[in-house]
Amino acid sequence: MTTTAIDKTAFDTPGQGRGLLDIFRHRYLLKLLIGKATSLRYRNSVMGWLWSYARPTVQFLLYYVVMGELLGMHKNVPYFPIYLFSGLVVVNFFNEAIGSLTGSIVGNKALVRKIYLPRELFPVAALISAFVNFLPQLAVLVIVCVFNGWVPTFGNIGLFLGGMAIVMPFVLGLGLIFAAVNVRFRDAQNVVEIIRTIATWSSPVLYTWQQVYAHVHGWHVIFFDIYMSNPVTVAVLMFHKAFWAPIVPADDPKALAQVQFPPNFAAYIIGGVIMTVLLLMLGQLIFRRFERTFAQDL
Repeated sequence: MTTTAIDKTAFDTPGQGRGLLDIFRHRYLLKLLIGKATSLRYRNSVMGWLWSYARPTVQFLLYYVVMGELLGMHKNVPYFPIYLFSGLVVVNFFNEAIGSLTGSIVGNKALVRKIYLPRELFPVAALISAFVNFLPQLAVLVIVCVFNGWVPTFGNIGLFLGGMAIVMPFVLGLGLIFAAVNVRFRDAQNVVEIIRTIATWSSPVLYTWQQVYAHVHGWHVIFFDIYMSNPVTVAVLMFHKAFWAPIVPADDPKALAQVQFPPNFAAYIIGGVIMTVLLLMLGQLIFRRFERTFAQDL
């Protein structure tokens, strides 16, 4: 009696996957998760999507009054409101995304415990939802810039896309780590809150990179290089160059000096990209290790 070999290549072993690559095979599920996150965000809310404008507006006004008026930054930085807002939208996106990604697995524990699907779908859906919530802030920034003489060009649009291309995978890598750890140790949420607090001050948003560079002497150069290689800092500077720099008067030498990228900025971009890739790989590795016990830990 002869036995016929069964071709098992079309089947998947339950509980096994290819990590982030499985996202492309489950685009429909990803779409459903994004729709669920965006629809629930302002459910039973009177103002609805207006809250997407309210919080960043209050934050902007607070920083502008304190940093711009009380500390006199508007005297040192031309068009300081646009400088502040163009950097603040990047930090706001990072803070919202890392918070959403950290709670993405715990927030969907009912699905995680009942059925198997690629767990990476939840952090990626949280990231895309954060990007959707970022769009109203971006729209306000573009409108304000246009009223101040900003004209879109291939150069500034490319800088905007480049900034998003580096900060999105960076926060995804970081979010994968905290989303996985948060399932077993809820202390991860407190660590993330500290990171979100630091993020606002760890990039040249409320101040300029020249102010940091002025205090660099001797071995402090190493810390400046690390500071500048932060992917969020790289993205902030790209946004400044894309939205704020084109508005600065061309006949003001001091102002033009402020809009220049710092020395060796190309090296900082490369450093930021390397950091992002390594963090994304580490995040995937840690996530895959912790996801084996997600159902039990939840």
